[in-house]
Amino acid sequence: MKFHRILALTILSLTVTHTFADEWPRWLGSNNDANWNEANVIETTEAPPKITWRVPVGLGYSGPAVAYGKVYVMDYVKTSGELANNPSGRDKLEGQERVRCFDFETGKELWTHSYDRPYFLSYASGPRTTTTVADGKVYALGAEGNLLCLDAENGDLVWEKDLVKEYQTEAPIWGFSSHPLVSGNTLYCVVGGEGSIAVAFDKDTGAEKWKALSAVEQGYSPPTMINHAGVDQLLIWHAQALNSLNPETGEVYWSLPVKPAYGMAIMSPRKSGKYLYASGHGRNGALIELDDNTPSAKIVWKAKPKEAVFAANGTPYLHDGYIYGPDIDTSLLICARLSDGERIWTDARPIFGDDLPQRGSRHGTAFLTRNSTNGLFYIFNEKGELVIADLTPEGYDERGRMKLLEPTNEAFGRDVVWTAPAFANQSIIVRNDKELIRCDLSK
Repeated sequence: MKFHRILALTILSLTVTHTFADEWPRWLGSNNDANWNEANVIETTEAPPKITWRVPVGLGYSGPAVAYGKVYVMDYVKTSGELANNPSGRDKLEGQERVRCFDFETGKELWTHSYDRPYFLSYASGPRTTTTVADGKVYALGAEGNLLCLDAENGDLVWEKDLVKEYQTEAPIWGFSSHPLVSGNTLYCVVGGEGSIAVAFDKDTGAEKWKALSAVEQGYSPPTMINHAGVDQLLIWHAQALNSLNPETGEVYWSLPVKPAYGMAIMSPRKSGKYLYASGHGRNGALIELDDNTPSAKIVWKAKPKEAVFAANGTPYLHDGYIYGPDIDTSLLICARLSDGERIWTDARPIFGDDLPQRGSRHGTAFLTRNSTNGLFYIFNEKGELVIADLTPEGYDERGRMKLLEPTNEAFGRDVVWTAPAFANQSIIVRNDKELIRCDLSK
């Protein structure tokens, strides 16, 4: 009897562990929604969390992905050239682009896949995209368009493509930044070129399934899958329009003119009920209403200069009828009402703390993740800080703040770290241009 009770308790504990353990195998997490679904995590920093490990890495804006007890990240080792970080000019660099894999528990390097890759980009400090890990494979898209499929266990190359050469396109001035998306047996990528802004590949072989759309530029926004009107819809937001495609064929369901300045369609379009929100540079944003019966859509409102949240690097979070996110023009965290775009409050503290931005500061960056069990937001800002806060229409309530990393890059005269974190196994995993760290956030 005692044995059976012990066995039952053991099984229960294993079940609970499995239920609460979470992975972060792609951009914005398992469900592409910036939700962190683990319980028993800290809600303040009164007792500072501990750094479990630190490992050296090279240059990169690429965020980490976590799956199979491993951490995957891309970086760049520069061998020649100088970084100027000129927003409108490209830097020439020589070096190696790398996909790297570390043990989640110890930080031990397990494998590295590297290849020579000259850069000719603005803000050329390494790869941009978060790797996508699915079905035993890692999909990595480099800043100049090298698309790789690697074995997740040992890093062996399964297949690869040079998107620039194969589709007769050019890397965007700020590099390929659209995180690859896996759905079913298909890998979706934003590529570029005539008729090939969006391309679907067989995820196991790399064979092209279909290609679709043309535009003056491919933009930087990742492919996003939604389900509405009873069908899956693949969202592709390029420099001229937000488009919904049939993910099986590439057929266009609908297309609406949402045109950010400089082709800077960057954020992932966010869905809340029957609404989509997308915004970008040039004070351009729109709320889109999806038809409940057919795959079609219409624009409800377009943002005016002092309305809504004009997002860039950090994708806004939609919750209970409100938009929360960092604004590209003001460098403020903004809460705006989804129904009409009216700004409810603004606050500089989540991004800058007590170092308030100078008038005219732009591109203030923070990455918002909401814990679904306690309702708090875990914000990683450009100063390298983890900020824990409650965000509601009533205002910003900070619960804690901790410095995790030093800013190792520069933008608009500020020292910054512009990379999205991963949240997995009650930890935050994040990097700058020198190191990758894991910080234990368990209670």
